[in-house]
Amino acid sequence: MPSEAAFPITGRCYCGAIRLKFSARPQTVAYCHCSDCRRWTGGPVGAFAAFDEADLRAEPGLGPAFSSQPGVSRWTCKDCGSPLAAAFGYLPGQIYVPVGILDQADELAPDIHCHERSRLPWLHFTDDLPRAEGSGRDALNSAGSKT
Repeated sequence: MPSEAAFPITGRCYCGAIRLKFSARPQTVAYCHCSDCRRWTGGPVGAFAAFDEADLRAEPGLGPAFSSQPGVSRWTCKDCGSPLAAAFGYLPGQIYVPVGILDQADELAPDIHCHERSRLPWLHFTDDLPRAEGSGRDALNSAGSKT
């Protein structure tokens, strides 16, 4: 669990129309290599900080969620399109925020690689983090239950 990040944790979309503030530190930070997260973030891998959903305050609000996959809700800024947050039915009570929109991104190093089997073959990581072949749900749910 990331514990060194400056507190409070804050963030914003690209245009600044939506600001995020968290009343607690993230439960965990994870890379996600699945194709769904790659398409949503536009990058070769997503990196997300997991928070208890009750710890998030969004101003003026996240707005309506959309979903292209059952059990997945995603929020983006209606003005600039920045990815803001995602929730997954198999990770109850947690909300995942792209690390890149957080002001403390440089202090929130990932703890795990999820969907490793979907990693792009030309993308190489030399870290020694745990690698979950699939969603990593056990590790991610465990991180949520520790808070």
